[in-house]
Amino acid sequence: MAYQEDRGSWFEGQGLWQHVPASDWQDWTWQLKNRITTLDQLEKLMVLTPEERRGVAFAGQKLALAITPYFFNLIDRADPNCPIRKQMIPREGEMIVSAEEKLDSLGEDEHSPVPGLVHRYPDRVLFLVTDRCAAYCRYCTRSRLVSNAQDYNFHPEYEQGLRYIESHPEVRDVLLSGGDPLLLSDRKLEHLLSRLRAIPHVEFIRIGSRIPVFLPQRITAELCEIFRKYGPIWMSIHVNHPKEATAELRDACERLSFAGVPLGNQSVLLQGVNDDPEVMKALVHRLLRMRVRPYYLYQMDLITGGSHFKVDVRKGLEIIRALRGHTTGYAIPQYVIDAPGGGGKVPMNPDYVEAMGEDAVVFRNYEGRRFEYPLKSTPVEATAETATGQAAPAEAHREPSVLKD
Repeated sequence: MAYQEDRGSWFEGQGLWQHVPASDWQDWTWQLKNRITTLDQLEKLMVLTPEERRGVAFAGQKLALAITPYFFNLIDRADPNCPIRKQMIPREGEMIVSAEEKLDSLGEDEHSPVPGLVHRYPDRVLFLVTDRCAAYCRYCTRSRLVSNAQDYNFHPEYEQGLRYIESHPEVRDVLLSGGDPLLLSDRKLEHLLSRLRAIPHVEFIRIGSRIPVFLPQRITAELCEIFRKYGPIWMSIHVNHPKEATAELRDACERLSFAGVPLGNQSVLLQGVNDDPEVMKALVHRLLRMRVRPYYLYQMDLITGGSHFKVDVRKGLEIIRALRGHTTGYAIPQYVIDAPGGGGKVPMNPDYVEAMGEDAVVFRNYEGRRFEYPLKSTPVEATAETATGQAAPAEAHREPSVLKD
């Protein structure tokens, strides 16, 4: 059945937690303290499938279970195929490791000159500032690191990282990630931002966070004031399905936008979650309505135990092709593969170009119609009329040609 969306509504409310005072519900620290983190807690709230129960039992060896009450409300407890449920509740597929999968699938460790800092691209660094998240996505690229379920023993070294950035003038762009930077206290986050903003050659500061999605209550007036003070701070959030685009997330994005934070979204292409053109179209339209520009659509990284989420790259290209020409260009993310082993992000694009010659490029548009764009300019021969400023011959005003198949 084709995906159907109620475009006029935004999910909101306390769901199973109606008994909780609104003041508690809206407190992000209450949300963290009341996360669902154990099998017993889950089974009091829903009936798990045998596959999920085995997955939860294994989670302590791979990536901890944690879901905020707010985000748990989005799970359809009657549907094992719910796209939110698939992302958050462990399944036994996590126990299966394929030959091509690696703990450090992007080769971050070998590009790490000091603990917690990755310098892969010439002009920018990835600064990992925490190993904790508000909730844990089961396809997490850094599952080796976050939650410490695998005894990775990652400890952020802020001063070493800051000194490295200060001593490398080629670094103009710093991305704060982790774990999730917005789990840091306001004081710690302000310290990091103030230190980075004081470095003359750092021009661009970014934050990668799923906190607005898992914990929109964290986007407080005080936090927004910090971003305003040290801005512009750019932020990439992570929404995978239109059901995640709630009224609370919309309001959090509005607060960030009004604080001068430009917002982009990074989705991961996941089997049974968003590997459908209509689902993706509904998602990108919701994002734009929330002041968020769809930025990247990632092919899932080759993390251990992730094969049950893996989507064929041809399906990703089909989704991009289904968006192009059928929605605004602002809504179309760049589909990329983060090259295994540390090669960086490589764009994946549908084939529109058919031929490239000396004289012209031949291509198809979103409808499949063929066009030709001339690469050389051919002057029209001067005539008596053009020499005297009269109108040029009608042949000189031809419309671009449409090639017939």
